[in-house]
Amino acid sequence: MNRLFFIALTLLVSTYNFAQNTMEKLPFYEIEDYPETYNSNFLVARMVDGLGFRYYWATEGLRNEDLIYKISETSRSSQETIEHLYGLSKFIRNSILENNKDETKEDLDFTELRKQTLHNLKVVSDALKTPKETFKFEETPVPFWNMLNGPIADALWHCGQVVMLRRATGNPFNSKVSVFSGKVKS
Repeated sequence: MNRLFFIALTLLVSTYNFAQNTMEKLPFYEIEDYPETYNSNFLVARMVDGLGFRYYWATEGLRNEDLIYKISETSRSSQETIEHLYGLSKFIRNSILENNKDETKEDLDFTELRKQTLHNLKVVSDALKTPKETFKFEETPVPFWNMLNGPIADALWHCGQVVMLRRATGNPFNSKVSVFSGKVKS
């Protein structure tokens, strides 16, 4: 009997460890440390990092009741706000990057929306941090400056809305997250 229990326990632990190791890690759990020097591209990348970090934690651990919650009949639910945030991330990526666009056409569930939104922001941030990349912002579909006060600022705004909605459903933002430092307190 003890041997059977030991084998079952070993299989259970092995399966759990395998699942943990094969799960894809999403970007922006924390913001990476900043470099000693900076340039204009890196400043914009850091804004995108801040957005990614806030989005990661605004959406981490959302439940179905959080996703469907609306403050009023005419307001957006958290799910609808997250769909809008995905659209903004796609617009940012497709406007800034000439190649490597998000061509997704199908509807995505919450898990895939979250994953793809974070991926879009990470791709943009990484491209902006690559020294050999040069961007001809004057050739983007919209003026680059409008990217800052338009979709990037709008996405930050909507992350705050998701946080407010989750608080209203009794599922508050993780109190160990520091948006000031971009780190998670132990």
